[in-house]
Amino acid sequence: MSYKEQKQRLLSLLKEELVDDARESHSLVELATRIGGINQRTLRRWLAQWINAGIIEKVGQGKATRYRHKNPLGSLVFLNGLDKDLRSALLNQLRDLWTHNSTAIEGNTLTLGDTHFVLEEGLTISGKPLKDHQEVIGHAKAIELLYKSLNEPISENLLFHLHKAVLTNDIADIYKPAGQWKNETNGTYAITADGEQTFIEYAYPIHVPELMARFIEEINGIKTKTLTIHNAHLYYAKIHMMFVHIHPFWNGNGRIARLIANIPLLKAGLPPLVISQQTRRAYIQTLANCQINMGRLEPSTKTYLDSDELVDFENFCLAAYTSTIQLIDNAFTQQKKRD
Repeated sequence: MSYKEQKQRLLSLLKEELVDDARESHSLVELATRIGGINQRTLRRWLAQWINAGIIEKVGQGKATRYRHKNPLGSLVFLNGLDKDLRSALLNQLRDLWTHNSTAIEGNTLTLGDTHFVLEEGLTISGKPLKDHQEVIGHAKAIELLYKSLNEPISENLLFHLHKAVLTNDIADIYKPAGQWKNETNGTYAITADGEQTFIEYAYPIHVPELMARFIEEINGIKTKTLTIHNAHLYYAKIHMMFVHIHPFWNGNGRIARLIANIPLLKAGLPPLVISQQTRRAYIQTLANCQINMGRLEPSTKTYLDSDELVDFENFCLAAYTSTIQLIDNAFTQQKKRD
């Protein structure tokens, strides 16, 4: 087994699932024994790298020192102060609200109540299309993947896994790949602010890898300590707009954008921002107005966005943030009744 494979095996061992909030921890000797063929000096170096990256943590001192993977949900500061059952209920509410609205914006016919029933009971809704059930299940899975990735930098691989999750119901096609960048040009018709028809052309497939590498680098460069409940919508708006204007996938770009734009917020301990399907028309038009002004992206483009071009979308996102903030407030109101 190569060093690379041994290193991956070690990280996988440390990523064992949580059980009642208690993470499995391991001593250096245990890890060396489980992996085999690696000296403790190399193990210490790998562990130090992951500790510095915030992926794992060290508990205890001296001979009692043990290592464990960080609980990604531990970074969600907005859950602090809630009893365990209220935390779980709130996360489920956010999952249902997020999934329902994001899929409904794309035409899914399941209601919020339907979405909750499908995700909680695992049963279908009579008279509703099978693809609608698959979409909400896939989106909920994508949220789970998102939470599990919070201790790690955003990567191309994460985006591909999210894409596969949200496109659960789509048939494999070389021209419409799941978990890969698009290989055909795409675009959409829109109406300008003057009421004229126009065509928005997204980035060409040949330019997507370079543009997305820049996009990923920019997100990973965000200092989450600078995010607050008052400015989070600004980060969300920029990431969302950058992604949809590149439009790197053949389908599912809107759902992916509404997922990954929340990563910096979640890493900062803030609740996700959910765009309501009730504001769908205003949402689509605001996005289109920005994209029309920006034109098609190319690698030679010096900057993705001019801050002035985002003002309308930033304001839209600020208004959208109220729905999840209200859920948080409701949970803490219930907690106060208990206290």
